[in-house]
Amino acid sequence: QVEDPTVRMTFGVNTSPFTGKEGKWSTSRKLRERLYDELRNNVALRVADTESADTFIVSGRGELHLAILIETMRREGYEFQVSRPEAIFKTDENGEMLEPYEELDIETSPDSVGTVVEMLGNRRGKMTDMQNNPDNTVHLRYTVPTRGLLGFRYQFLTATRGTGILNSLFKGYAPLAGPITSRATSSIVSWESGVSSTYGLKNAEERGVLFIGAGVDVYEGMVVGETQRPDDLTVNICKKKHLTNMRSSNKDIEIRLTPPLNMSLDQAIEYLAEDELLEVTPINFRIRKRILNTEERGKQTKKAKELLADA
Repeated sequence: QVEDPTVRMTFGVNTSPFTGKEGKWSTSRKLRERLYDELRNNVALRVADTESADTFIVSGRGELHLAILIETMRREGYEFQVSRPEAIFKTDENGEMLEPYEELDIETSPDSVGTVVEMLGNRRGKMTDMQNNPDNTVHLRYTVPTRGLLGFRYQFLTATRGTGILNSLFKGYAPLAGPITSRATSSIVSWESGVSSTYGLKNAEERGVLFIGAGVDVYEGMVVGETQRPDDLTVNICKKKHLTNMRSSNKDIEIRLTPPLNMSLDQAIEYLAEDELLEVTPINFRIRKRILNTEERGKQTKKAKELLADA
């Protein structure tokens, strides 16, 4: 018997301004055919239609299972957009909500144990075992809700400087663990469409980490970096410096940028927030806002804050 999926994502037709430029297949018919074809060999996968003809719900056995499907389709020339992964809840016979839990085995250095324990504590993890290994590493065993592991791998590798080893195995369904805080950072979002300039990126770089370099085509609503601020930051990264007839020093002429953070597919999926999508093409990954228009997005954010205040 094949166990039921624990994580799902939505796969949809690419709706960005760059749609159809980089992929061979970008229509809903082709996307639907490909997803249903996958079910023949991929027995743990589930695909369901939604009310929208160009969006499908794809459920799998964890984040990696779905990431492999995305990478395979991308290499075949498909162009589409996916949402943030979410855990699949169930209700038992008493009407109580249950969520999937995983058993997590970690090996890390003694220096980073404190950080890892704190991170898993924030994600509702419960330690069941801790041992010192002969090779001067520490083995930790945890029971963690699947929700808490979404986006954890990327942060774990950063915290352990790439030396930590992480393995997880589905354990079963249990009652809800309570609220889990998601990403602590916000996004730097492009304010207009155009080509990114060194001058515009320099202003954005002072506020966070960039995902793109100069000379890259961007569109309004595309996420171009990460900031530590509580709210998203909208920046004009296509801005050029006004030319004057005054000569400037060499220091002013030569603007040096820090190399951008090139995300892998796994990192990009883990980075996504609730209001963001990942545009996947054979050539690029682009993180974007669901609502591309800056003004419209601002109105929606304001409405959401008002509703929270009233509640």
